[in-house]
Amino acid sequence: MNFKSSLCSLSTRFKSILSQSLFLSAVLSLILSVSAQAQKKTYLQTLSEQNEWVDSVFNKLSKKQKIAQMFFVRAHTNLGKAYEDSVGTVIKKEQVGGLVFFQGGPGRQTILTNKYQSLAKVPLLITSDGEWGLGMRLDSTISYPYQMTLGAVQNKELIHKMGLEVAKDYKRIGMHMNLAPVADINNNPKNPVINYRSFGDNKYNVTDKVSAYMNGMQDGGLLVSIKHFPGHGDTDVDSHYDLPQLTFTKARLDSLEIYPFRELVKAGVAGVMIAHMNIPALDPTPNMPSTLSKPIVTGILKEELGFKGLIVSDAMEMKGVIKFFKDGEADVMGIIAGNDILELSENSARAIKLVRKAVRQERISMDRIDESVKKILTAKYWAGLNVKDTLNEQNVLAGVTRPESYVLLQQLADASVTLLRGKENIQQLTADKRTAVISIGTPGATTFQQELGTHYKNSVFYSLDKNANANAIAKVLKDLAAFEQVIIGIHDSRTRPGNGMVLSPDLRMFISDRAKTNAVFAFFANPYNLSALPGLESCNGLIVAYQKEDFMQKAAASVIKNQLIPTGKLPVTVNKFFKYGDGISTDYLVPLP
Repeated sequence: MNFKSSLCSLSTRFKSILSQSLFLSAVLSLILSVSAQAQKKTYLQTLSEQNEWVDSVFNKLSKKQKIAQMFFVRAHTNLGKAYEDSVGTVIKKEQVGGLVFFQGGPGRQTILTNKYQSLAKVPLLITSDGEWGLGMRLDSTISYPYQMTLGAVQNKELIHKMGLEVAKDYKRIGMHMNLAPVADINNNPKNPVINYRSFGDNKYNVTDKVSAYMNGMQDGGLLVSIKHFPGHGDTDVDSHYDLPQLTFTKARLDSLEIYPFRELVKAGVAGVMIAHMNIPALDPTPNMPSTLSKPIVTGILKEELGFKGLIVSDAMEMKGVIKFFKDGEADVMGIIAGNDILELSENSARAIKLVRKAVRQERISMDRIDESVKKILTAKYWAGLNVKDTLNEQNVLAGVTRPESYVLLQQLADASVTLLRGKENIQQLTADKRTAVISIGTPGATTFQQELGTHYKNSVFYSLDKNANANAIAKVLKDLAAFEQVIIGIHDSRTRPGNGMVLSPDLRMFISDRAKTNAVFAFFANPYNLSALPGLESCNGLIVAYQKEDFMQKAAASVIKNQLIPTGKLPVTVNKFFKYGDGISTDYLVPLP
């Protein structure tokens, strides 16, 4: 071998070694990064250790200031400056521990959070309900699918990623805790308050999905509070308006309602929210809400389940808790019961005064209050509030509407779509045949129709509003004989996809008649509504897409165009025809490019 070839050989070997070195370096960096994330202490780990910042803040608080740390008050950014200023006055005067934000916008909330934090002597812990992300409360932000929709998703990693994205959104606008997810098992189809907010009616599926979502948020540096302990799924009363009662045995409650909470406590959840329910088997005191029950909050959650994290009351202004315990007595009893955070007291100033009085009367010990205050301060430390910072008020909207979030949103929708009937009929739909695409429940053309129109070039759109009568339906029927294929979308037009979807009797008859033909149906509504549409159980094609949003309409259209393999499974049992776990996977299909 001559000198030139030897040099080339040496050079090649050197490049190979260098390439391997760079690769190993990259792998090492990745391992160190993952290791660093894994080494970040959880809230519960932080809580178990001595903390100088927590101790220094705690030791400077008076008895009144300690009590005030336990109260979180309501905040909005859509109610005008007078309201905003009134919240600022409460922060300065009462020195409450935190805020629960409701309706408004992300930019306005960021600006207001900076203002409110500047008024607080002890940094405020900022929270909100974000069961489907910021969009549950804030305009112009992303709303991820409802939990019942996610209950159909078989890929838990997607739900974990959603948790990470929600954590980024919360932290961008200065929030530290999400009062979510819902861990209730919706085993009562008539439930008026949980329903689509639950991952479904199977305790194992609910537990797995809550775990994925909560772990995503906690891995992203966000505190969470699963709810509503000990389980609000089998009620037919909304605790916002009255006190529901669960009359089941303790054995039943232990094996079903409490199951997800027990498992999630073992898994390291940071917070648990208590429901307002009367449960005689757990506390026989007449009219006693679970929120105010020491046997339930302390006896079961803290002692039996061994939960050491933050215990948060459901809103203390709700009728379910104040119906029988008026004029601030509920606030006092909530602390006696073992709650750490009382959110949305009817009157926080009165509540603080009454708790101070209860301490003087020895109804409440300062040790009981100190325990909660240290938990709250540790939560603030874990969330980074030990370091003073000001939120960036520029480009807030772009920061919470990232392109990758929208990609994930569509992935979640695609993964949830559930095929219940007619995989062969869907496969046989062809793009060149004359196709009628009918949308029921909406007055105009839908995203579902438009998506199908790009594929079925020889198609015509028809719309039948939810109140359509026999005359309007007859006009559509007159044309249908001319079409070789009929695709029907059934849309719930309400803001929230609960039960009681409104469709005229004539429309229901039309649906039943069409179900006897070769029509293919897509159902954009809560699956419980299927029970009110007899005939669909024997139709030749049925896709359930759970809610009305565009991302669900796109996903369903992709299945009908044979471009998406449906993998969703029904998360609830509707009736004898549609049961939990139902779902046909068209895995013999190859998605088109």
